[in-house]
Amino acid sequence: MKKIIYGLFFGDSITYGEYDGVFGGWVDILKRYALQKFHEGNGDELILFNLGIGGETTEGLLKRIPHELAARNSADGNIVFLSYGANDLAVKDGVQIVDPEKFKTNIKEAVAHARQFSNTIYLVSILPFSQKIDGVVVSSGKKRINEDVVVYNQILKNIAAEDSLGYIDFYSAFLDDKEILLSADGVHPNEKGYGMMAEIAIPIIEKYL
Repeated sequence: MKKIIYGLFFGDSITYGEYDGVFGGWVDILKRYALQKFHEGNGDELILFNLGIGGETTEGLLKRIPHELAARNSADGNIVFLSYGANDLAVKDGVQIVDPEKFKTNIKEAVAHARQFSNTIYLVSILPFSQKIDGVVVSSGKKRINEDVVVYNQILKNIAAEDSLGYIDFYSAFLDDKEILLSADGVHPNEKGYGMMAEIAIPIIEKYL
């Protein structure tokens, strides 16, 4: 009998797919891919939910993750993706929005919530920022620093290793070509960047199709 598995993507505007007017971002590309595979009659049905909210930090995630998981819970199994950090590490008015220690605590708490619904959890790396905005206060009043990305990604890697979680390393894929994979704002991917993220993630969801 065919199983119906849910894939739940929690994250910020990069999960939501902001600035991609062509494909709608990497998660939406995956949604279409999974739907196409189902219509081809291959294996189980994988239904993906894009739960990205622009500007969200891990603080916002903790407020909603228990409710979102309870509302979208497949009896056949769930896969949970947590993609946070680009807003947490931003500095506003001289203060980091969510400091590294709090970020670590929040991710661990979110993983504990996810474990109640899923044995399959992936942490997603933060992308590097364009050189032009590295350490620069932008119009939103936020400043983001590439050195902080390395620190926060290490926290994610460590948690993934300690808790036997998956880790999706978009950071390394972007690092050398970030200036051509990021949009004009230097934070969000462009269509090419989002397409590359989807290519990296497709083999992961393939396992469940």
